[in-house]
Amino acid sequence: MPLKTGPRNLITDVAGLSIGNTADATIKSGTTVILCDEPATAAVQVLGGAPGTRETDLLEPHNTVETINALVLSGGSAFGLDAASGVQAALREKRIGFKVGGQRIPIVPAAILFDLINGGDKDWGLYPPYRELGYQAVQSASRDFALGSTGAGTGALVTGLKGGLGSASSILPNGATMGALVAVNALGSVTVGRSRHFWAAPFEIGDEFGGLGLPHPLPADAAEIKTKFKEAAADTNTTIGVIATDLQLTKAQAKRLAIAAHDGFARAIWPSHTPFDGDLVFALATGTAGRAPEIDEFIELCAAAASTMARAVARGVFAATAAPNDLFPVWNTRP
Repeated sequence: MPLKTGPRNLITDVAGLSIGNTADATIKSGTTVILCDEPATAAVQVLGGAPGTRETDLLEPHNTVETINALVLSGGSAFGLDAASGVQAALREKRIGFKVGGQRIPIVPAAILFDLINGGDKDWGLYPPYRELGYQAVQSASRDFALGSTGAGTGALVTGLKGGLGSASSILPNGATMGALVAVNALGSVTVGRSRHFWAAPFEIGDEFGGLGLPHPLPADAAEIKTKFKEAAADTNTTIGVIATDLQLTKAQAKRLAIAAHDGFARAIWPSHTPFDGDLVFALATGTAGRAPEIDEFIELCAAAASTMARAVARGVFAATAAPNDLFPVWNTRP
């Protein structure tokens, strides 16, 4: 049975999650926060060679803390890690966090992408704006949110095109929901050769990113390795994402789900996981479905993680919009 999308075709079709996005048009950068209604089981897998992260060690299956309160995806390179402090401040105001004695400590792992050289003005003074962007993102959190040039995808670029924030959802045959969220800022390309056709086309549901399918025959340059090293933004890389389900998972199963979701990067971006990308996927299990998967269901869940993530990557680039001082054009202007 083919997969179908959830009602929103967003990661928030997974019950128990909301998304907040904030951006600064002047600096061409922004922040995305994923809020958990209740603490959720989480894990992470890093496969890129140049990651930037915060609080990821605690997500390993052998470590003590089992659940988290929020995740942050942000632009800004290492400066963007400040966004998690703003999210922590907002959650602490709400008395949300891991209880230790009389204190509440919000658990907020974070990852960043590099968008410092994208046409924006990064002369922000002594302190970068990301802590405030993180705080504001919590205030704007909703089940519905925009894709493309927003949040952590505001200043994102891929080879030859603007990148963006993408999301997608899938309903599995057993009724479980899978959702993906991704800020696409890859060194590589999301389209086949110089065409408008997305590498993720085999997984497209309906015409969610144009409905073009794969080109036939494949163009002569389909296998050519195209990267930003030949363009004006060679160092502005990294794709960071979240894969989520409403099933109950252990931390070890969540880790396996994050690994599987990286296959979605590989199916949607050529090349991916390079030494100059910090490619990373967080996995979340909200448990709102009220049950754990059987072994055969878990295999299907991991496959759906890859296809849903691939669709989210394409949707992020498909939805990007033009802005002043852009270095690259948006997808819908490509001939």
